[in-house]
Amino acid sequence: MWRLNNEWESEKVIAGTMSVATVVHLAEVKPITWAGEESGRFLLRAEDTGGRFSYYQVVVPAGEGSLRHLHEEMDETFHILDGEFEVIVGGETHHAPAGTIVYAPRNVVHAFQNVGSRPGTMLCITTPGGIERFFEELSDLLHADPPAEWSQMSDLAARYRIVAFKDEPVPAAAVSAAVSSE
Repeated sequence: MWRLNNEWESEKVIAGTMSVATVVHLAEVKPITWAGEESGRFLLRAEDTGGRFSYYQVVVPAGEGSLRHLHEEMDETFHILDGEFEVIVGGETHHAPAGTIVYAPRNVVHAFQNVGSRPGTMLCITTPGGIERFFEELSDLLHADPPAEWSQMSDLAARYRIVAFKDEPVPAAAVSAAVSSE
């Protein structure tokens, strides 16, 4: 409970935002899947944080991971809680066991893959918030009958200012542009 204006309140409005104090229990957040068996639980959504960030758990099966991609308007941070990952950031590959934190600034190409023998878990933060809407729409596309084509997924990513590179090396121009924008 918080004391606000000489009265006890169960929620406290944080000065300057539309946020309220929030407590989330992991077990109460339903996971969604989007690629293979990879799943996410969006623990703090943009509307919970006044748009400042999104905070989510991602569970990645052994051998799975993301495509190389970049966010034009969003920074992404990964905290490896369990498992072993390889994370590519700006063209460099990093071994990322549990306890590793990786920061991928906007406009820097990045990707991750679980290189361990069992599912791995990460906590992720994107700033500003809102990535959950992309993943919810992507999940809907991939679970549609028939599943979405690459062009539909690429169009969705573009709406969220995400550029993904499908099964191809990252173009040198994209890496160069990402590095020169820093």
